[in-house]
Amino acid sequence: MVQDEDHRACRLASVVPVPVRAAVIVPTQARPDYLAVALASLAPQVTAAGARLLVVDDGPGEETRRVTLAHGAEYVAHERPSGLNAARNTGIAAAADADLLVFVDDDVEVRDGWLPALLAAAEELPEDVGVLTGPIRARFEDHRFWRCGREGAPVTELDLGPVDVDAPHAWGANMTVRRSAVERVGAFDESRHLYGDEQEWQDRWRAVGGRIRYVAAAALDHRRAGDDARMRSLMRAAFRRGRASRRFDAFKRTQPSTAQELRVLAGCLLHGPRRLCMNGPVLAAHSAGRVRELLAEWHPRHRAPAAAGTPDFLSGTSGTVGGRRAVLRRHGDRYLDRRTRRRRRALRRRAEAPDAPRRRVLVLGVERPDVANTMAASHAELARSVHDVEVRTAIAGTAGKFENLNRLLAQASLERVDWLLVIDDDVDLPTGFLDVFLLTCEEAGLRLAQPAHRLSSHAAWDVTRRRDRAADWRETTFVEIGPVTAFHRDTFRTLLPFPDLRMGWGLDLHWAAVAAQHGWPIGVVDATPVGHELRPVADTYPRDEAVAEATAFLRTRPYVPRDEVRTVRSGRIPVP
Repeated sequence: MVQDEDHRACRLASVVPVPVRAAVIVPTQARPDYLAVALASLAPQVTAAGARLLVVDDGPGEETRRVTLAHGAEYVAHERPSGLNAARNTGIAAAADADLLVFVDDDVEVRDGWLPALLAAAEELPEDVGVLTGPIRARFEDHRFWRCGREGAPVTELDLGPVDVDAPHAWGANMTVRRSAVERVGAFDESRHLYGDEQEWQDRWRAVGGRIRYVAAAALDHRRAGDDARMRSLMRAAFRRGRASRRFDAFKRTQPSTAQELRVLAGCLLHGPRRLCMNGPVLAAHSAGRVRELLAEWHPRHRAPAAAGTPDFLSGTSGTVGGRRAVLRRHGDRYLDRRTRRRRRALRRRAEAPDAPRRRVLVLGVERPDVANTMAASHAELARSVHDVEVRTAIAGTAGKFENLNRLLAQASLERVDWLLVIDDDVDLPTGFLDVFLLTCEEAGLRLAQPAHRLSSHAAWDVTRRRDRAADWRETTFVEIGPVTAFHRDTFRTLLPFPDLRMGWGLDLHWAAVAAQHGWPIGVVDATPVGHELRPVADTYPRDEAVAEATAFLRTRPYVPRDEVRTVRSGRIPVP
């Protein structure tokens, strides 16, 4: 982060010196013309209130800096684009002396009385009203945009009437937040982009009993001007929002079915000609974006790249499978099971043959007895193996996964162990799993491996899902930390004990880099796909804590970034 050094020169002068209690924060990126209009409307009200006016530039631009300083505002910049929520968090940190954080978009023009209304409401309302908002009026300039009025504008707008009322949400274009609310529920989630960026935080606030209040006098205009107000630009923006909105619905596990999405698209396509409404094509573009993202849920090649600012140690997708998509994927799994049944039987016969090598395997797992789990079923399946298997498990308690695993490791001897298997308590192992899995790993020469996920599994990394082609294994540049990870004895001295982590996000990408340094082949075994449907990823701990832990861990360690995760080669095992 780069901050302008002479803050005193940038700060607005107050007519009557009063303690600063509010900061108006404007995140922006490469839109100096919009920003100039916003700041011109904000500056007089901020000056009169004795507040601060900050612009957070998400990726520094000299013209943005010039416009900011010309209007007497403070300028704070990211060294590189990091996303809207990252800019909001930067503003919160920069305005450390403000207990009221007033966020607006860079494409607004506030109306008279906007800031005084918000400040008065903040003083009058109790602390449990942690979020304030007000009317947002869509305004199109330079180009005609006629609409029938049956649907909302193609830019964010809000109108809950002429009196103050509690509101279900506050859009980021006009959103004021108490610092006490941020301190209670945490910062904005920087992995959320374009759609749901503010909603996810507000969901956390409401979950602890917090309220959101609509202040009718705190009105502003949400502008589209120049080429941005043309039909093609509005449609392009709507398409991007559609994709993002579908992703956010998937994140919340509330995504509509395929039939519902297609029905909405058909209605939008008819809306324009039926109502002679220019909003019809824009609505259709939004719906088409949702359908395109639905396609991406099935076909990774259609998937949008990770949003700007997403850490490169995250996959960029939630991987959660639910609803109709889960049903269809289970049908896909059953089809692949039938198609590979004879092959799996042949592999199992070879793995269990009297002359097949026998290995000593140590299995470690952490169990949560307070929720449904599969640890007992996994123990029974592993006990059927022809190998010498020792299973050690621990109750999760208050410690993290890898803290518990290290305690189990300290109690065990690895001197004669050939393979270490780390297993989660929410995985469904197929019959004959361990024998075929280890046979495949050794035939492929893998030193770090995982079984492929079934199509219906919750899995964030596409490279780990089973493939429909006839391969028993794939050498990859990445292997996950769970739900099942296998370590060959060659890796013990380097990778064990595990780092002192609670959740371990990013550890698998570090392992991948270490494997590359040592020349260890790592990969995914498609011959033994496992189910991972019982619980979604990260359902037992805060996501932002996992990301923060990974960021700190990887800061000084090598790792394989998201864009380098791929399949290198694949192969089959000879069977009689």
